[in-house]
Amino acid sequence: MSSWLIYALLSALCAALVAVFGKIGLQQLDANTATAIRAVVMALFLAGVVVMQGKLALVGTIFANHSALLFILLSGIAGAMSWLFYFMALKTGSVAQVAPIDKLSVVFAVILAVLLLGEKISLLAGFGVALISAGALLVALG
Repeated sequence: MSSWLIYALLSALCAALVAVFGKIGLQQLDANTATAIRAVVMALFLAGVVVMQGKLALVGTIFANHSALLFILLSGIAGAMSWLFYFMALKTGSVAQVAPIDKLSVVFAVILAVLLLGEKISLLAGFGVALISAGALLVALG
């Protein structure tokens, strides 16, 4: 099995835990405040990973590449907004509704990759994207 597939499956499993743990934790809390606390925990955890891997010196190379830094910052803002909206949705919706709709991000990512990055997708991949869309809607509305 390819390493990218293993990492992607682990990512999906951890994302599922985000939904379940988040829903449990949000019961009596403000979604935005809880998201901010989550972001601090993530930042500390990830900083620890960088330190443990001995890659702290590489931080300077990111700041030196202004174009890359801009897009990393934009990615961070988009990610933070995604978390805010996700936790707000979890606060009032069920995990079984919110998680499938959130996975429409796959559909949006493919469309944006085609439009903005010029990536090509096959007819089969396009069919898969359509199935993801239909599946997410059926699960959320069913």
